[in-house]
Amino acid sequence: MSTSTAAPGALARFFDGDVWHSFKSSPMAIVAAVIAFVCAFCAVFAPWVAPNNPFDLASLELLDARLPPAWAEGGNPKYPLGTDDQGRCILSALFYGARISLFVGLASVVLSMVVGVGLGLLSGFAGGKIDAFIMRVCDVMLSFPAILIALLIDGVGRAMFPNAHDTLAFGVLIIAIALSGWVQYARTVRGSTMVERNKEYVQAARVIGVAPWRIMVRHVLPNVTGPVLVLATIQVAAAILTEATLSFLGVGVPPTSPSLGTLIRVGNDFLFSGEWWITIFPGIMLVLIALSVNLLGDWLRDALNPRLR
Repeated sequence: MSTSTAAPGALARFFDGDVWHSFKSSPMAIVAAVIAFVCAFCAVFAPWVAPNNPFDLASLELLDARLPPAWAEGGNPKYPLGTDDQGRCILSALFYGARISLFVGLASVVLSMVVGVGLGLLSGFAGGKIDAFIMRVCDVMLSFPAILIALLIDGVGRAMFPNAHDTLAFGVLIIAIALSGWVQYARTVRGSTMVERNKEYVQAARVIGVAPWRIMVRHVLPNVTGPVLVLATIQVAAAILTEATLSFLGVGVPPTSPSLGTLIRVGNDFLFSGEWWITIFPGIMLVLIALSVNLLGDWLRDALNPRLR
């Protein structure tokens, strides 16, 4: 019996006409996609889009520190959104800060997705003691808040590499966020795999002698990617917020490469002295990124599951 009767995977359904029509007919999804694209474009091409490099110490002017936005009284047209306490252009700092936040968020989601999907496939397909062990590990991980796990990993990294922490800060931060996010993928993929493994196309593949690992990768995995895509989209926003929270607490990326969370923390010191723009604009940028990605995740969930509409 041929195994070509497998149901089309979520990736195939994602590019079909129904999903594209759903996107075109959803103003919320279009607006969210435009906002997310603009933010991502400005972050990726920050060296070319930003008016100047805010982290180039040679170009900073301390006399321009804490200038209000250009349209406010005393503002300088050279700095559309004002400057911070070191004379850095807030607009340029937003582009460079979003670049760091997006990198950490995407990298941690990719790492947690690879680990979670792999363990979920193994758990759901193998069953038995392997399934029980992986699920007990998931239960233990779920008992710790994500921020606590990230703080723990960061503290261990600082203790083990006291002189190289700034160099390893990005890796430590990505691993810390990924360790707190893989559980959702594992549990989601496990449930979908347990449904798929009893279907006819999987049984047919077993009858003709296809190796279990090949069945998981080639036949089961494409049919469980729908929930994974939705979860990954939403987790990007959660990872960015987690990174911003850690940076706000001072345990995120090094001060020489500040993210949006670091910019908010720095501006918070001047919020009540009247320099509101130093913290308000990074906060708005963070909200726009997280909100647009979450809205895209909600639309993608509805598009891939028409019964939820």
